[in-house]
Amino acid sequence: MSDPSHFGQSPLQVLAHELENHPQRHLIERSLVSLLQVGRHERGLDEWRLISGALADISEALEVFRPRRNTRKITVFGSARTVQSDPSYALAEELARYAVAAGFDVMTGAGGGIMEAANSGAGCEASIGLNVDLPFEQHANRFVSSCDGRLLHFRYFFTRKLFFLRESDALVVMPGGFGTLDELFESLTLIQTGRTPPIPLVLLAPPGNPFWSGWQRDVSQGLAASGLISPEDGDILREAHSAEEAVAHISRFYRLFHSARLGDNRIELLLNCALQPVQLSALNLQFDDLVDEGVIQASETVDDAGLLRPCLNFHFNRRRIGRLYQLLDTLNGLEVPPEQLLTEPGRRQPSSSAP
Repeated sequence: MSDPSHFGQSPLQVLAHELENHPQRHLIERSLVSLLQVGRHERGLDEWRLISGALADISEALEVFRPRRNTRKITVFGSARTVQSDPSYALAEELARYAVAAGFDVMTGAGGGIMEAANSGAGCEASIGLNVDLPFEQHANRFVSSCDGRLLHFRYFFTRKLFFLRESDALVVMPGGFGTLDELFESLTLIQTGRTPPIPLVLLAPPGNPFWSGWQRDVSQGLAASGLISPEDGDILREAHSAEEAVAHISRFYRLFHSARLGDNRIELLLNCALQPVQLSALNLQFDDLVDEGVIQASETVDDAGLLRPCLNFHFNRRRIGRLYQLLDTLNGLEVPPEQLLTEPGRRQPSSSAP
């Protein structure tokens, strides 16, 4: 409304003017129609507080993340009750330092314990905190609360969870209670059902700590043995016992693979460099069961930054997400010609030195 040409106009009039040449005008109009449909039937204060608060959460979060999309982000989940003398606290700090050294930002829930340790290790320039307003008083940890423009306060858990998964390029889950396990299971559910593109998910605990090995035995293997998940779904997860190992796995995940786009019945894997014909043939032989129809094809596509990238696309069996992770692992292990410079793992786009 600061534009003088809009003086005296209502917000709806201003919106109508700004929509004239908007590339997503159709989707914005659909959103407005949905709001109008709700408005016809709902008169209650609670309902409109919910809608207004959720939209405000989304608007504020998009504003914070918009200028930071070029840097990949590792989200660290873990207990807010972990004390500084706990080995997990020191490990979370070390993890964040390794992540920043590899070019990643570090994202947490902005609370104490593991979250505080990760923000401490990352420092202001590489920390992002996603806090949530609770009925009782809650303060963001001091290592992110003082970071200008890097702390978000969400009104609702569901909008906070949305942005954790939407903006994360990797998840590291450390020992924690109900909240941590909720975040882990929700992440697994969204990944396994193909509602979010594949990202590395690492279970990290200090050396000698059996927290995740026991959990994997009792949950993952138990579910697989009962036929409740596919045997290869265990490959969605990777267990680590050092910060270096966790960040090395995440960095390798983006060695050749850049990102994925999931359609209704197709998947497009964007790459950092093109495959050789013999490598593509080998992938088709090894992962024929992952393809519903046809074969894995090599082509080119434009990424979100407008850069032309090599890619693989195929009709994808969405019930085989664990098998997709096996394909990505094989893909990232392929030999790359020396002259092909790969993107730094913590960056979505190549640096200025890249060809």
